[in-house]
Amino acid sequence: MPRIYEGQRSPSAVLMGSEFVAFDAERGELTTRFNPPPSFASPRGAVQGGLIAGFLDEVMGGALLAVTEGSEHGRKLPLNLDMTMTFVAMVPLAPIIAKGRVVKHGRRVAFLEGELFDEEGRLLARATSTALPTDMPEPLA
Repeated sequence: MPRIYEGQRSPSAVLMGSEFVAFDAERGELTTRFNPPPSFASPRGAVQGGLIAGFLDEVMGGALLAVTEGSEHGRKLPLNLDMTMTFVAMVPLAPIIAKGRVVKHGRRVAFLEGELFDEEGRLLARATSTALPTDMPEPLA
């Protein structure tokens, strides 16, 4: 299990109900389960779109952290330059599976992608991001 899932988690990861599922180092892919709280509901009763972006951002960032863990330049946290999202279906207020991948990264730029699925494996949303790999900040107090 990557170190990002040991010890203190970010407040946003806790709020989103994130749980580690798996990490495939060969593919650079992190799988996470999210349990959206009722407060994430839109007027339609599904997860609000901006909060869907949070799930995708979290899993893509976690993938970069996991891939760079133990690297000579240290663990890296992405600072997004852009993020493009496509909504495929409404995201239910139910457990969802997220997959984040590092497509390519170097010292100056990282290309990331993420997908959200319902528990039956149907695609709900996807995103891509171009990000600056930055050093991990000191833990929050």
